[in-house]
Amino acid sequence: MRPSWRNTVGIAVLVLGLAVYALVVMVIGASMVPDHALVQLVFFAVAGLAWLWPARGLLRWMARGAPDAP
Repeated sequence: MRPSWRNTVGIAVLVLGLAVYALVVMVIGASMVPDHALVQLVFFAVAGLAWLWPARGLLRWMARGAPDAP
């Protein structure tokens, strides 16, 4: 069984999107978050979980594709 085109596109978007998201979070964390350990912990914990919401939608979109017929 070959993977569908949705899987290929979805994985590429997920990897590139997560890399861009991580860079944006690092820049925001370094420039805008105060130098207090508890504030940084909360910010990075929330930011670390926030990407799961759009990733879930992307994974659902990937799974929705019909399997290729043999």
